[in-house]
This record gives sequence, C-alpha cells and structure tokens, in this order.
Amino acid sequence: MKTLYLVRHAKASWEEPGVSDSHRPLLPKGIKRTERVAEFLKERGITIDLMLSSPAVRAYETARIMAAGLDYPLKNIKIERKIYEGYHDRILDIIYGTPDRINSLMIFGHNPTISQVANLFIHPGIEIMPTSCVACISFHSDTWAEIPSAEALKEFVIYPKLLK
Repeated sequence: MKTLYLVRHAKASWEEPGVSDSHRPLLPKGIKRTERVAEFLKERGITIDLMLSSPAVRAYETARIMAAGLDYPLKNIKIERKIYEGYHDRILDIIYGTPDRINSLMIFGHNPTISQVANLFIHPGIEIMPTSCVACISFHSDTWAEIPSAEALKEFVIYPKLLK
C-alpha cells in the first residue's frame, strides 16, 4: 500500500513590492491554518516517510510547519525544483520514481498543478484545492511505478475551513 499526500502551500502575501513569486512569505493566518491541518493529521496518527517541497518560500515554509506538527525531521525535507515548474507530468515523474521503501509521500506544491495531479487520482475531482489543503490518496500497490494502474482510493481531502 502506498499513500500520497498532496498539499497546497499556505496562504501567502502578495503585498510586498519587489518580492519575486518564489520568495513570497506566508501570512500569519496561513501559518495558523496550516498548524490546524497538521494537528488534524497528527490526531489521526499519520506519519510521513518522505516530504518533498517546491523551492518556493511559501511551499517550503508550509512543509516546515507540517513537519513540526507531524514530528518529521526538518532536515529531511527535500527540495524538488520540478514541483515549482508547474507541469503536472513532472510531479508524476517524481511520484512514480519514488523509492519503493517509501510508503507515505507528502508533496508541497502550487495550484493549479497540485489540484491537477490530485484530480488524476480522485473521482469525482476537486475543483481547486484551497490553501493549506491536503488530499490523501492511497493505492493498492507495492511500488510507486505501478500506481497509474493500481486502484486509487480517496482517503480524505481536508482544508482549514472544514476544521472550524
């Protein structure tokens, strides 16, 4: 069994002039909302074998918040440039190429790409993942390379507004 967690980064600021897209920081409410989602996951006993993040500040900071909430070592978060590039096939390459010793994979990315990837496996799909959203999909497969043909099951889709 393989479990994939697709996470859209937390709410970030557009208000700092001169800051490039990749360096936009999280807003305080984005931090709090992500902490709430991490608490939800922790209460359910979820553990992650590998966290991969876009190099964008907002995605990496979201990963750090989630890692802290799930007792995942911050130093083990891996940066993957392909996640930021905006092509769903590159994220699929990452997923399918994940070492089989990894059973639970969490990817921190951006819309619309992260929603597109989720919708390849979730039926009915998600119109658009809100910020700090986590889509959890399990696959009846022993290898990541075989998940395109494996049975996929939407375990849950959670985001802050559902946790009020």
